[in-house]
Amino acid sequence: MACAELALSNIRDERALEALCAEILAKPRSRLRRDIAAALATGTDPLGDLFSELRSPARRRSQGATYTPWSVVTAMVDWATRESSPSHIVDPGTGSARFLVAAAAAFPKARLIGVELDPLAALIARTNLSCAGLSRRSRVIVGDYRYVELPRRCGETLFIGNPPYVRHHDIQARDKRWLDRVARSAGLPVSGLAGLHLHFFLATLCHARAGDRGSLITAGEWLDVNYGKLGRALFAGPLGLRRLDVIAPTAQLFADAQTTSVITSFEVGNLHKPARARLLAKASSLAAGLRGGRPISRKRLVTSQRWNDLLRRPRSRRANMIELGELCRVHRGQVTGANRVWIVGDETPPVPARFMQPAITRAKELFGAGANLRDDDQLRRIVDLPQDLDELSPRERELIDRFLAWARGREADRGYVARHRSPWWSVKLRQPAPILATYMARRPPAFVRNLAGARHINIAHGLYPRQPMSARRLTALAKYLNGSVSTDEGRTYAGGLTKFEPKEMERLLVPRPEDLP
Repeated sequence: MACAELALSNIRDERALEALCAEILAKPRSRLRRDIAAALATGTDPLGDLFSELRSPARRRSQGATYTPWSVVTAMVDWATRESSPSHIVDPGTGSARFLVAAAAAFPKARLIGVELDPLAALIARTNLSCAGLSRRSRVIVGDYRYVELPRRCGETLFIGNPPYVRHHDIQARDKRWLDRVARSAGLPVSGLAGLHLHFFLATLCHARAGDRGSLITAGEWLDVNYGKLGRALFAGPLGLRRLDVIAPTAQLFADAQTTSVITSFEVGNLHKPARARLLAKASSLAAGLRGGRPISRKRLVTSQRWNDLLRRPRSRRANMIELGELCRVHRGQVTGANRVWIVGDETPPVPARFMQPAITRAKELFGAGANLRDDDQLRRIVDLPQDLDELSPRERELIDRFLAWARGREADRGYVARHRSPWWSVKLRQPAPILATYMARRPPAFVRNLAGARHINIAHGLYPRQPMSARRLTALAKYLNGSVSTDEGRTYAGGLTKFEPKEMERLLVPRPEDLP
């Protein structure tokens, strides 16, 4: 590898990398080609690794260019060899062609088709395929997978790869219109908040035929979130789920992203064969391949709103255990609509003290409180005005009028929330909750006894007992929750964030009040 290492070490920018690839393609007998071929055969990708080093993580994230570790590629191809006999192999987001190179060795007669939007990545893919001796049976198309026309194919097609992850904020309006139009024409639920990988799932359905198979690795938040319903409907329906292999964020598959990843394997048109689901806590578990897991009925796939629940055995409700929702209502804190106005700061005009409520406005305030929030000295204040200002004293009304004029100058009356509440100036904070809880973090929620009587906005949940509970039992309940709740019981988003919606928190199992320690 000395020749390849020397050549690649001299590459300082993308233009030089492009020139090197062109040179490799022009010299079919060079030592450098043989070195790259040897590297690919042993599961390393020097050109793809160099591309990832030269292009900043921020730019690659904006394009969804996160290259897949060989251990994942190998596991997915291994599954395909046991399930599929393809005449064609399609990689929807080819990158440097790692999947195509590996699949080519497993299926020596299959034609290889890669689709890649980035011209430089496509050039690297062609170079790797050429070095591996696969030029004659491969084609890399530069284009958008949603809109390209794939070559005519006979026999079974295997779709395998790592579709790009791009959040909906960075997806163009015309592409969102494509998603809406195609999903609705297929009778599938759709949301404009869907990430790019969900677009690729739908495009795969458009390109595929009954009997085709596939295995795709993506971020796993679509398993649970509302805007992931398109993915769940596709795999519960026409894409025919066969396996879910969910890799926990602690496994750290991708060096530059702490996220829950999911490998979704499917058979197009399969509505009868059983599906299986498995949770992998360690990346090393992939060495055994995509095997085993819990059998999942098609009915559960269709009816389940949270597919992470499929990974768990049904919870047995022991005699002394009930759902938290039977004890407490869980309410998210109030949305102010304009924190820069309603949270008191240095520029805030004077407001009567009785209308400035101490409140939890940052999750770290609960994480730092420990078991009990004992005082509100360090908390910020929320301006919470009454609905009827005519009942104020003249002096209070004068101060409030000045504050509201200042708030209007910052357009606090024009925001979405303000326009949909009456009157616009009344935030209407909830009463203090005896227990406050964080609900989004890369760790389990913190449940804190609210001894200070602080209010909370929408960065926290409040637990409100349905029936009166003594202070000792409330403390025991918070202690139990802190010791028993894990991130597995929430929904995990890309980036490794785990979120508990109020109804999900209400489903947590706790002892009956009389059994609380």
